[in-house]
Amino acid sequence: MEIFGKLYDESEKVKVRFIGFTTEQTRFDFGIIYTNLFFGKPLVVCMQTGRSALLDPKDLEDTEYLKTAFKITDEQQAADLVEFFLDALPGTPFEPQYE
Repeated sequence: MEIFGKLYDESEKVKVRFIGFTTEQTRFDFGIIYTNLFFGKPLVVCMQTGRSALLDPKDLEDTEYLKTAFKITDEQQAADLVEFFLDALPGTPFEPQYE
């Protein structure tokens, strides 16, 4: 008897970008995985903490989400990340999966 209901099991070749950079306050190291899954949002992984989030430019309007996702308490660090991600993340059209 199967105890788990499989939601999806997908494989794809993806583009991954690894980037490290510094600001006046700190160093950041991220992996950005560009995938067609998850509404086309890239999966952003902090290589230092292992924390990850699905992000697109619209998500960057909510700095609290970014701060929570990457466990950042400093407003300037969050602003620096927003500036970086606005340049690094492609825009994705959002199509609702469930209606």
